Amino acid sequence: MGNTGRTKENALANRIYQQLKDEIFSFHLLPGDRFTETQVAERYGVSRTPVRGALYRLEREGFLQVYFRSGWSVRSIDFERLDQLYDLRVVLEEAAVSRICEAPQTVDLAALTEVWLVDPAERLTDGNRVAALDEAFHQGLVLATGNREMAAVHQDVTEKIRIVRRLDFTNPARIQATYDEHAQLLRLLIQRKAAQASILLRSHIEASKAEVRKITLHNLHAARQLNLAQGQITAAAAEQGAGH
Repeated sequence: MGNTGRTKENALANRIYQQLKDEIFSFHLLPGDRFTETQVAERYGVSRTPVRGALYRLEREGFLQVYFRSGWSVRSIDFERLDQLYDLRVVLEEAAVSRICEAPQTVDLAALTEVWLVDPAERLTDGNRVAALDEAFHQGLVLATGNREMAAVHQDVTEKIRIVRRLDFTNPARIQATYDEHAQLLRLLIQRKAAQASILLRSHIEASKAEVRKITLHNLHAARQLNLAQGQITAAAAEQGAGH
């Protein structure tokens, strides 16, 4: 295969990788869902080679699980691993808060204040948009330190917990709480009150983690019930068709 062919195949693999990851994050693919390389290739109208590359990349990142000779599945949610990732997130963001408050020169937080220090009537209510802004807020705190390595680790953590964080924003009360807490945290950072900001940040993340665990369990149960009901309807229709 020439360089042009390899470039095209790599581009296809990257596109399929991103599309599959988006389907996981948007709950079109739920934990436990199974599929084969052939099914994915047919769905996207491509060969199995770029599909295989995309799937193995998602497997290495912890989103998928491969079964010898029997296809792939979306990895089940590992709450112990999530707890560890949230703990790492707390360490990174508390360090960011300390650096922001102790910096020799005032750190520019204008981009974050424009989003979160708004009148309640101007607050967004769309869960997906607020979830994206929430990620940008916490990433913005780490980026404000100027430490690119710390920001890269934080970005990796953000990706790994994205699906459950998005579940958190299906709850309107959590959206309002996020606005309130982000606004309060920004005011403390502007005033350089490191200790109070750190306490609020930890409380904010711990509350999110608790809500995520609760909401995730509820949604997985609902998804399983829905799949079961659909399976029963399909089976009943097949039996009815066979009886004619």
